[in-house]
Amino acid sequence: MASPTIVPASSSFIANKKDLGLSAFSSSSSSFSIPKCRKSISKKIVSVMAPQQSERKTTTTGSVKTAMTMTEKILARASEKPQLSPGENVWVNVDILMTHDICGPGSIGIFKREFGENAKVWDHEKIVIIPDHYIFTADERSNRNVDILRDFCLEQNIKYFYDIKDISNFKVNPDYKGVCHVALAQEGHCRPGEVLLGTDSHTCTAGAFGQFATGIGNTDAGFVLGAGKLLLKVPPTLRFVMDGEMPDYLLAKDLILQIIGEISVAGATYKSMEFVGTTVESLSMEERMTLCNMVVEAGGKNGVVPADSTTFKYLEDKTSVPYEPVYSDEQARFLSEYRFDISKLEPLVAKPHSPDNRALARECKDVKIDRVYIGSCTGGKTEDFMAAAKVFLASGKKVKVPTFLVPATQKVWMDVYSLPVPGSSGKTCSQIFEEAGCDTPASPSCGACLGGPKDTYARMNEPMVCVSTTNRNFPGRMGHKEGQIYLASPYTAAASALTGYVTDPREFLQ
Repeated sequence: MASPTIVPASSSFIANKKDLGLSAFSSSSSSFSIPKCRKSISKKIVSVMAPQQSERKTTTTGSVKTAMTMTEKILARASEKPQLSPGENVWVNVDILMTHDICGPGSIGIFKREFGENAKVWDHEKIVIIPDHYIFTADERSNRNVDILRDFCLEQNIKYFYDIKDISNFKVNPDYKGVCHVALAQEGHCRPGEVLLGTDSHTCTAGAFGQFATGIGNTDAGFVLGAGKLLLKVPPTLRFVMDGEMPDYLLAKDLILQIIGEISVAGATYKSMEFVGTTVESLSMEERMTLCNMVVEAGGKNGVVPADSTTFKYLEDKTSVPYEPVYSDEQARFLSEYRFDISKLEPLVAKPHSPDNRALARECKDVKIDRVYIGSCTGGKTEDFMAAAKVFLASGKKVKVPTFLVPATQKVWMDVYSLPVPGSSGKTCSQIFEEAGCDTPASPSCGACLGGPKDTYARMNEPMVCVSTTNRNFPGRMGHKEGQIYLASPYTAAASALTGYVTDPREFLQ
């Protein structure tokens, strides 16, 4: 049954019902060939959903007898099946299981209850445990969570435990990383074609590497700890084709806010979201991570970007584990397809209290704010801070409201203090932030994104209006249940800090 055409939010986005077939961004039917980048844009089609009407066509060569999407291929390989279709339930072998200080203790408890107090995990080298949420706090229960993780990792000889023992100075903890989703990528745990599960909804971030990555609950994680596999239902795939040159004032955060505003927070419920097109091909790995990070805000089961030369180059010095990427077949069936001309997109925000409450940043220029927050798995990566510094540098002004900076990982923190910002005559992000009057970059962690204990840095302990680079703006996020959070890109967040109002970054970047 055909789905209705989406009506664009802005009059500048004109729906075009032509060319409703599959895009030309699939690879050939070979499972493991690398797609060639498309150099030209043949059409400018924006915000159109095109249900695929034709039936699947059988391929004539290769081991795949029925055309499949990337997600279907990854799950087929992991379940040792020749082919899969959406809706099938299969036992999937897991390549990596990640957990952190919030969900780790519960998952460990379930593992011991079901497998036995003296049971051993299925593979001590495929489990990654990363304290990152409630770290820099005096809260004893939060501190105890990390103790439980440490005891378990010692007992099970877990190879990848990124411990922190001295919270007074994160730099004296060489193993400590920070936000799990960014650390997974930086430490080489994200690889094309693999299955990565984590006890955090934003595990979908790793789909940027061309793998199946999704969040699971503590009960499922407890089972995976012992068995190394999980029963999963194969999701249908929505394809998002993004073409056009990315304007200098846009970031991947704007792209995903556009998409979520287009399909709603329930529009991709238990579906895979596949991102392709010349715009996507031009994105760095960190920007692709931002894109995939927020698919769960649309209800998505996973997000995925085809691996290419950008992916392979990023992984060169990060992993020695062999991997084998897969790509959607040309005749694969997609539940729906959306097309966007990104060159026409303007900077966006998501107004309180939902990630799909999309608006143009310039439409919110009368919204007075109390603070700005730049950080989290969505907006706390090196390139996010570089983007914010670019706005501050271009303006030459000081911020009008408190501006909090929380690097995602220890590596990002070091980058903030060491990498020169292009066009700054050698100045680092930290120098530019100091000149702009921002708060000193904090210890790397999830910070106030989820809220956390009351002594969490930058937590909103009273009703405030905040422009934030985080991923959720539901009541209670970042602390106070009456807080007002405007989700935005680092560009828009920095511009807003300079004016004290929600601000379109083109005010400083053009």
